[in-house]
Amino acid sequence: MADEAKGTADGVTNEYERQPVPRHALLGFKNFVGMFAGEHTAGTELMIGPLFVAAGVSAFDFLMGLLVGNLLAVLSWTFFCAPIATRARLTMYYQLEKICGRWLVTIYNLANGVMFTILAGAMITVAATAFGVWFKFRMPGLSDLYPNSAGWIVAVLAVGVFVAIVAAAGYRTVAKIANLAAPWMVLVFLAFGFITFRQFLDATQTPVHSLGDVWMMCKTTIWKGGEPLAGQTKFTFWHVMFFAWFCNMAWHIGMSDLSIFRYAKKSWYGIASGAGMYLGHFLAWICASLLFAYQLHTTPENTAVLPGPMTYRVAGITGLICVILASWTTANPTLYRAGLAFQAIIPKSSRFWVTFGLGIIAAVTGMFPAVVMRLLDFVAMWGMILMPMGAVIFVDFWLIQKFGLKSNYAEVSGKVFNWAAGLAWFITMGVCGWLVYTGRVQIYFVSLPGWFVTAILYVIFSAVYQSRVHETSTLRAAAKTIGWLSLAALIGTAILYLEGRMDIDAVKKWMLILTAVWFVAAALWMWDREK
Repeated sequence: MADEAKGTADGVTNEYERQPVPRHALLGFKNFVGMFAGEHTAGTELMIGPLFVAAGVSAFDFLMGLLVGNLLAVLSWTFFCAPIATRARLTMYYQLEKICGRWLVTIYNLANGVMFTILAGAMITVAATAFGVWFKFRMPGLSDLYPNSAGWIVAVLAVGVFVAIVAAAGYRTVAKIANLAAPWMVLVFLAFGFITFRQFLDATQTPVHSLGDVWMMCKTTIWKGGEPLAGQTKFTFWHVMFFAWFCNMAWHIGMSDLSIFRYAKKSWYGIASGAGMYLGHFLAWICASLLFAYQLHTTPENTAVLPGPMTYRVAGITGLICVILASWTTANPTLYRAGLAFQAIIPKSSRFWVTFGLGIIAAVTGMFPAVVMRLLDFVAMWGMILMPMGAVIFVDFWLIQKFGLKSNYAEVSGKVFNWAAGLAWFITMGVCGWLVYTGRVQIYFVSLPGWFVTAILYVIFSAVYQSRVHETSTLRAAAKTIGWLSLAALIGTAILYLEGRMDIDAVKKWMLILTAVWFVAAALWMWDREK
């Protein structure tokens, strides 16, 4: 443990942010089981489960979608993320820096860190609803965007400070806390389901003599299908399946959990994610959805999704404690990841103080309930934005050399911005965002094809970039011509609209396309050639 002692001389645990995790620091399988069970049997489940009911999902679509989607998520962790993590043993951020260069990875780390911080804020929001029951202050409803009471602000800030301290202590502390809380939380979530189901039976006077009776009640009383609540998207089997698979896309296919599995002794430890997916994203979502379904059954006008009051109704103080701990065990590793992302931008900074500062920012974010009330859309958007870099890492680690190209190109060449990776990310993100914005593809379905598009683009752009074809005078001249033509066409669309010869929707579409063309072309001929 001599190395570890050196790394903790200042009282802060060595997290190996810019070096491979040494053998003596590796962790056993049960650490990952506890971490996943604790992180994914969490406060978010008490928000996400009810939102499926609000989306008007049917019983079959809900249960089968969760079964299949969570299996795909476990396989993604096991076969995409963990094998790379246990071979390289680097944080996702440092590995991406070796591929993409310092400047590009800084942009990614900013995006990733912001997303993680916002999600941690959502967890803090959930925990604060428990204190709302205890102290009886006003809490936000399903459609609220801003804090609506002083008590709410104080509660969110207090929870945020506590979470920030624990997350800043490091991954080992986070794992220990999760292991302590996970078994208890799983059983309390299960109790929520049992108690609420009994209440459904009593309220409906439904006799249950077989599993067929249970299933009939589920179809007709709990997950009835039909129209969603106002402002919510209608969910089918495909929505549920892709959401269950991709709600953690940034973690598995997006490779953020390289930072976690770099501590694993074996790559098959990726199956530990099943503890989170089936105890959390399967069992806990079902039980949490029962809470909201019963609330709508007894008081249809009460559409507020507030975990504190819902759990207090069925389990009293124990329910409130569960809300707090479930939110805490998710916010901790989420803030830990955010701290790594921002610490990678400023390597000489203290990860402890960076993480603590982000915890305070997360607490301020959590005061505004807009994110947590639109959590389904937020996590889907998060996956869409960060997914392309997971494809870049996968291709660079396993495939790029098979095409005669160099992996870790930024490290090898000394470049600070790998345009092959940057363009693959920006183009994929732009196209996916445009498809969602224009309503052509719903946000829940766009990320899977986007991953393959990024992988193909990265190989093509790497072939051009590494062979330095982009620096030939002919190509640069062509790029310059295309760039100026795109600017002329851009202002031309505005002129056509002024003359009444083009409608506004067409103008917006073409201005976006021509903007993308300009920045790609300009990058090829304006950017100074690195020697």
